[in-house]
Amino acid sequence: MFRSWLKVVDKCDSCGLDYRFAAPDDGPAFFSLCFVAFPLLFFVVWLQVALDPPVWVHAVTSLPLMAIGCTIVLRPIKGWLVASQYVNRAQEAGTQALWAQLHGEAPRGGPARLDGQAE
Repeated sequence: MFRSWLKVVDKCDSCGLDYRFAAPDDGPAFFSLCFVAFPLLFFVVWLQVALDPPVWVHAVTSLPLMAIGCTIVLRPIKGWLVASQYVNRAQEAGTQALWAQLHGEAPRGGPARLDGQAE
């Protein structure tokens, strides 16, 4: 699925799936902050309140934990977001005509009309 650390391949070698639909953009960074940085922030505040260490202790413990923790989870989160986009047939709003022009067909699972009629 990945060509390098976070670069998604254009096409799967095994099944031929075209990954050009995948656009997780800033999602992996946001979710890594939510999953790693926020919980670690509570630990850092607890450490400061409970033990009142000097600043160098935070520089030696908190900053590396934050950097390593947020970096390690980027790739699995990006894979999860690409898979989620595929499963939910995600596309940007208003791009149906562009999709049809690029792929020669209407997008899969396009938005349903409220009255139940086909477009």
